[in-house]
Amino acid sequence: MDRLPKIGVPILIAIVLLIIFISKSTVTISSGEAGVLYKTFSGGVVTDAPPLGEGFHLVAPWNKVIVYEVRQQEAFEKMQVLSSNGLEIKLEASAWYQPDYNKLGLLHQQKGEEYKSRVLLPTIRSAARSVVGRYTPEQLYSSKRDVIQQEIFEETKKIVENQFIQLNEILVRDVTLPPTIKDAIERKLRQEQESLEYEFRLAKAKKEAERQKIDAEGKAVANQILSASLTDKILTEKGIEATLELAKSPNSKVIVVGSGESGMPLILGNQ
Repeated sequence: MDRLPKIGVPILIAIVLLIIFISKSTVTISSGEAGVLYKTFSGGVVTDAPPLGEGFHLVAPWNKVIVYEVRQQEAFEKMQVLSSNGLEIKLEASAWYQPDYNKLGLLHQQKGEEYKSRVLLPTIRSAARSVVGRYTPEQLYSSKRDVIQQEIFEETKKIVENQFIQLNEILVRDVTLPPTIKDAIERKLRQEQESLEYEFRLAKAKKEAERQKIDAEGKAVANQILSASLTDKILTEKGIEATLELAKSPNSKVIVVGSGESGMPLILGNQ
Protein backbone atom coordinates (compact mmCIF):
# COMPACT_ATOMS: atom_id res chain seq x y z
CA MET A 1 0.00 0.00 0.00
CA ASP A 2 2.92 2.32 0.77
CA ARG A 3 4.26 1.80 -2.79
CA LEU A 4 1.06 2.84 -4.60
CA PRO A 5 1.58 6.59 -4.25
CA LYS A 6 5.08 6.25 -5.73
CA ILE A 7 3.66 4.40 -8.75
CA GLY A 8 0.75 6.84 -9.10
CA VAL A 9 2.93 9.96 -9.41
CA PRO A 10 4.62 8.92 -12.71
CA ILE A 11 1.25 7.87 -14.12
CA LEU A 12 -0.22 11.21 -13.17
CA ILE A 13 2.70 13.03 -14.78
CA ALA A 14 2.33 10.92 -17.91
CA ILE A 15 -1.38 11.71 -18.08
CA VAL A 16 -0.69 15.43 -17.71
CA LEU A 17 1.98 15.28 -20.42
CA LEU A 18 -0.41 13.39 -22.68
CA ILE A 19 -3.09 16.00 -22.18
CA ILE A 20 -0.63 18.78 -22.97
CA PHE A 21 0.58 16.91 -26.06
CA ILE A 22 -2.96 16.37 -27.30
CA SER A 23 -3.92 20.02 -26.66
CA LYS A 24 -0.87 21.17 -28.59
CA SER A 25 -1.54 18.69 -31.40
CA THR A 26 -5.16 19.63 -32.13
CA VAL A 27 -6.81 22.68 -33.60
CA THR A 28 -10.47 23.40 -34.27
CA ILE A 29 -11.26 25.84 -37.08
CA SER A 30 -14.61 27.56 -36.87
CA SER A 31 -17.12 28.27 -39.62
CA GLY A 32 -15.95 30.94 -42.06
CA GLU A 33 -12.29 30.45 -41.17
CA ALA A 34 -9.28 28.60 -42.58
CA GLY A 35 -5.88 27.72 -41.14
CA VAL A 36 -2.37 28.22 -42.47
CA LEU A 37 0.02 25.52 -41.28
CA TYR A 38 3.51 26.58 -40.17
CA LYS A 39 6.03 23.71 -39.93
CA THR A 40 8.74 24.72 -37.51
CA PHE A 41 11.36 22.18 -38.59
CA SER A 42 10.42 21.58 -42.22
CA GLY A 43 10.03 24.60 -44.44
CA GLY A 44 7.91 27.06 -42.48
CA VAL A 45 4.62 28.17 -44.06
CA VAL A 46 2.91 25.55 -46.20
CA THR A 47 2.12 27.23 -49.53
CA ASP A 48 1.81 24.24 -51.86
CA ALA A 49 -1.29 22.71 -50.24
CA PRO A 50 -4.81 23.98 -49.52
CA PRO A 51 -5.34 25.61 -46.12
CA LEU A 52 -6.92 23.71 -43.26
CA GLY A 53 -10.69 23.92 -43.55
CA GLU A 54 -13.43 24.03 -40.93
CA GLY A 55 -13.43 21.37 -38.25
CA PHE A 56 -11.02 19.41 -36.05
CA HIS A 57 -7.40 18.83 -37.12
CA LEU A 58 -4.39 17.00 -35.66
CA VAL A 59 -1.00 18.67 -36.08
CA ALA A 60 2.43 18.04 -34.60
CA PRO A 61 2.84 19.94 -31.31
CA TRP A 62 5.94 21.76 -32.60
CA ASN A 63 4.01 23.14 -35.57
CA LYS A 64 1.59 26.07 -35.52
CA VAL A 65 -1.69 26.97 -37.23
CA ILE A 66 -2.56 30.59 -38.02
CA VAL A 67 -6.32 31.09 -38.42
CA TYR A 68 -7.74 33.58 -40.95
CA GLU A 69 -11.30 34.71 -41.54
CA VAL A 70 -12.15 33.83 -45.15
CA ARG A 71 -15.70 35.19 -45.29
CA GLN A 72 -16.44 38.51 -47.00
CA GLN A 73 -15.43 41.42 -44.82
CA GLU A 74 -15.90 45.18 -45.05
CA ALA A 75 -13.25 47.87 -44.67
CA PHE A 76 -14.12 51.56 -44.29
CA GLU A 77 -11.84 54.35 -45.41
CA LYS A 78 -12.12 58.16 -45.25
CA MET A 79 -9.84 60.09 -47.59
CA GLN A 80 -8.99 63.61 -48.67
CA VAL A 81 -8.34 63.77 -52.39
CA LEU A 82 -7.96 66.50 -55.03
CA SER A 83 -10.27 67.12 -57.98
CA SER A 84 -9.01 67.91 -61.48
CA ASN A 85 -8.88 71.64 -60.66
CA GLY A 86 -7.04 71.13 -57.36
CA LEU A 87 -9.94 71.44 -54.91
CA GLU A 88 -9.86 69.25 -51.81
CA ILE A 89 -12.63 66.63 -51.71
CA LYS A 90 -13.51 64.40 -48.77
CA LEU A 91 -14.38 60.89 -49.89
CA GLU A 92 -15.82 58.07 -47.80
CA ALA A 93 -15.72 54.57 -49.26
CA SER A 94 -15.93 50.96 -48.16
CA ALA A 95 -14.55 47.78 -49.69
CA TRP A 96 -16.00 44.27 -49.63
CA TYR A 97 -13.12 41.84 -49.67
CA GLN A 98 -11.81 38.46 -48.53
CA PRO A 99 -8.52 36.61 -48.77
CA ASP A 100 -7.88 34.37 -51.78
CA TYR A 101 -8.68 31.01 -50.17
CA ASN A 102 -6.41 28.84 -52.30
CA LYS A 103 -3.48 31.25 -51.81
CA LEU A 104 -3.92 31.81 -48.10
CA GLY A 105 -0.46 30.41 -47.37
CA LEU A 106 1.19 32.85 -49.76
CA LEU A 107 -0.85 35.72 -48.29
CA HIS A 108 0.40 34.86 -44.80
CA GLN A 109 3.97 34.34 -45.92
CA GLN A 110 4.29 37.53 -47.97
CA LYS A 111 1.76 39.97 -46.43
CA GLY A 112 0.89 38.65 -42.99
CA GLU A 113 -2.23 38.94 -40.89
CA GLU A 114 -2.28 42.74 -41.26
CA TYR A 115 -2.74 42.51 -45.02
CA LYS A 116 -5.75 44.85 -44.91
CA SER A 117 -3.76 47.80 -43.56
CA ARG A 118 -0.58 46.87 -45.44
CA VAL A 119 -2.06 46.28 -48.89
CA LEU A 120 -5.79 46.86 -49.30
CA LEU A 121 -6.37 50.29 -47.74
CA PRO A 122 -3.26 51.94 -49.26
CA THR A 123 -4.31 50.63 -52.67
CA ILE A 124 -7.84 52.04 -52.28
CA ARG A 125 -6.43 55.44 -51.31
CA SER A 126 -4.08 55.46 -54.28
CA ALA A 127 -6.81 54.44 -56.74
CA ALA A 128 -9.23 57.03 -55.32
CA ARG A 129 -6.68 59.84 -55.71
CA SER A 130 -5.96 58.77 -59.27
CA VAL A 131 -9.62 58.51 -60.29
CA VAL A 132 -10.98 61.61 -58.53
CA GLY A 133 -8.15 63.67 -60.02
CA ARG A 134 -9.73 63.20 -63.46
CA TYR A 135 -13.04 64.88 -62.60
CA THR A 136 -14.34 68.30 -61.62
CA PRO A 137 -16.27 68.92 -58.38
CA GLU A 138 -19.49 69.30 -60.43
CA GLN A 139 -19.02 65.82 -61.89
CA LEU A 140 -18.22 64.34 -58.49
CA TYR A 141 -21.30 65.94 -56.97
CA SER A 142 -23.81 64.84 -59.56
CA SER A 143 -23.63 62.55 -62.54
CA LYS A 144 -20.29 60.79 -62.24
CA ARG A 145 -20.66 59.13 -58.81
CA ASP A 146 -21.31 55.64 -60.20
CA VAL A 147 -18.58 55.98 -62.83
CA ILE A 148 -16.02 57.02 -60.21
CA GLN A 149 -17.03 54.13 -57.97
CA GLN A 150 -16.55 51.63 -60.79
CA GLU A 151 -13.18 53.07 -61.82
CA ILE A 152 -11.85 52.96 -58.23
CA PHE A 153 -12.99 49.34 -58.00
CA GLU A 154 -11.29 48.35 -61.25
CA GLU A 155 -7.99 50.06 -60.41
CA THR A 156 -7.91 48.61 -56.89
CA LYS A 157 -8.81 45.11 -58.05
CA LYS A 158 -6.09 45.16 -60.71
CA ILE A 159 -3.47 45.58 -57.97
CA VAL A 160 -4.78 43.51 -55.06
CA GLU A 161 -5.66 40.41 -57.08
CA ASN A 162 -1.89 39.89 -57.50
CA GLN A 163 -1.52 40.31 -53.74
CA PHE A 164 -3.71 37.27 -52.91
CA ILE A 165 -6.76 39.40 -51.99
CA GLN A 166 -10.19 38.97 -53.58
CA LEU A 167 -11.96 42.33 -53.99
CA ASN A 168 -15.73 42.02 -54.45
CA GLU A 169 -16.95 45.61 -54.49
CA ILE A 170 -16.06 49.24 -53.80
CA LEU A 171 -18.84 51.52 -52.54
CA VAL A 172 -18.48 55.31 -52.56
CA ARG A 173 -20.70 56.23 -49.62
CA ASP A 174 -20.18 59.99 -49.42
CA VAL A 175 -18.52 62.82 -51.34
CA THR A 176 -18.11 66.05 -49.37
CA LEU A 177 -17.20 69.25 -51.19
CA PRO A 178 -16.07 72.55 -49.62
CA PRO A 179 -19.22 74.47 -48.55
CA THR A 180 -18.63 77.38 -50.96
CA ILE A 181 -18.15 75.03 -53.91
CA LYS A 182 -21.21 72.99 -52.96
CA ASP A 183 -23.37 76.14 -52.73
CA ALA A 184 -22.10 77.38 -56.10
CA ILE A 185 -22.85 74.02 -57.75
CA GLU A 186 -26.35 73.92 -56.24
CA ARG A 187 -27.06 77.47 -57.49
CA LYS A 188 -25.85 76.53 -60.95
CA LEU A 189 -28.02 73.40 -60.99
CA ARG A 190 -31.06 75.43 -59.90
CA GLN A 191 -30.43 77.99 -62.63
CA GLU A 192 -30.08 75.26 -65.23
CA GLN A 193 -33.33 73.71 -64.03
CA GLU A 194 -35.12 77.07 -64.18
CA SER A 195 -33.75 77.67 -67.67
CA LEU A 196 -35.01 74.29 -68.85
CA GLU A 197 -38.40 74.99 -67.30
CA TYR A 198 -38.58 78.40 -69.04
CA GLU A 199 -37.66 76.86 -72.39
CA PHE A 200 -40.38 74.28 -71.86
CA ARG A 201 -42.99 76.97 -71.20
CA LEU A 202 -41.90 78.89 -74.32
CA ALA A 203 -42.11 75.77 -76.45
CA LYS A 204 -45.55 75.01 -75.04
CA ALA A 205 -46.79 78.55 -75.71
CA LYS A 206 -45.42 78.41 -79.24
CA LYS A 207 -47.22 75.15 -79.92
CA GLU A 208 -50.47 76.58 -78.54
CA ALA A 209 -50.14 79.66 -80.77
CA GLU A 210 -49.53 77.45 -83.80
CA ARG A 211 -52.59 75.38 -82.88
CA GLN A 212 -54.80 78.47 -82.60
CA LYS A 213 -53.47 79.81 -85.92
CA ILE A 214 -54.21 76.53 -87.66
CA ASP A 215 -57.68 76.42 -86.06
CA ALA A 216 -58.44 80.01 -87.16
CA GLU A 217 -57.21 79.34 -90.70
CA GLY A 218 -59.41 76.25 -90.85
CA LYS A 219 -62.47 78.19 -89.74
CA ALA A 220 -61.74 80.95 -92.27
CA VAL A 221 -61.50 78.45 -95.11
CA ALA A 222 -64.73 76.77 -93.97
CA ASN A 223 -66.55 80.12 -93.90
CA GLN A 224 -65.28 80.95 -97.39
CA ILE A 225 -66.55 77.65 -98.73
CA LEU A 226 -69.89 78.13 -96.98
CA SER A 227 -70.28 81.70 -98.25
CA ALA A 228 -69.50 80.60 -101.79
CA SER A 229 -72.14 77.88 -101.63
CA LEU A 230 -75.00 80.05 -100.26
CA THR A 231 -76.73 81.58 -103.34
CA ASP A 232 -79.85 83.80 -103.23
CA LYS A 233 -82.05 80.97 -104.42
CA ILE A 234 -80.81 78.65 -101.68
CA LEU A 235 -81.39 81.32 -99.03
CA THR A 236 -84.92 81.98 -100.32
CA GLU A 237 -85.71 78.29 -100.31
CA LYS A 238 -84.44 77.91 -96.73
CA GLY A 239 -86.55 80.93 -95.68
CA ILE A 240 -89.68 79.43 -97.18
CA GLU A 241 -89.06 76.13 -95.42
CA ALA A 242 -88.66 77.97 -92.11
CA THR A 243 -91.86 79.95 -92.76
CA LEU A 244 -93.86 76.79 -93.41
CA GLU A 245 -92.64 75.30 -90.17
CA LEU A 246 -93.67 78.42 -88.27
CA ALA A 247 -97.10 78.38 -89.94
CA LYS A 248 -97.76 74.99 -88.42
CA SER A 249 -97.26 76.43 -84.93
CA PRO A 250 -100.46 76.83 -82.81
CA ASN A 251 -99.50 80.42 -81.89
CA SER A 252 -101.76 83.08 -83.50
CA LYS A 253 -100.03 84.92 -86.34
CA VAL A 254 -100.60 86.63 -89.67
CA ILE A 255 -98.49 85.65 -92.65
CA VAL A 256 -98.21 88.12 -95.51
CA VAL A 257 -96.71 86.28 -98.48
CA GLY A 258 -94.10 88.20 -100.47
CA SER A 259 -94.07 91.24 -98.14
CA GLY A 260 -90.78 90.55 -96.40
CA GLU A 261 -87.21 91.52 -97.36
CA SER A 262 -86.12 89.94 -100.68
CA GLY A 263 -89.66 88.76 -101.24
CA MET A 264 -89.72 86.51 -98.18
CA PRO A 265 -93.03 85.99 -96.32
CA LEU A 266 -93.71 88.43 -93.48
CA ILE A 267 -94.94 86.88 -90.25
CA LEU A 268 -97.01 88.98 -87.84
CA GLY A 269 -98.00 87.67 -84.46
CA ASN A 270 -98.58 88.62 -80.82
CA GLN A 271 -95.88 86.23 -79.62
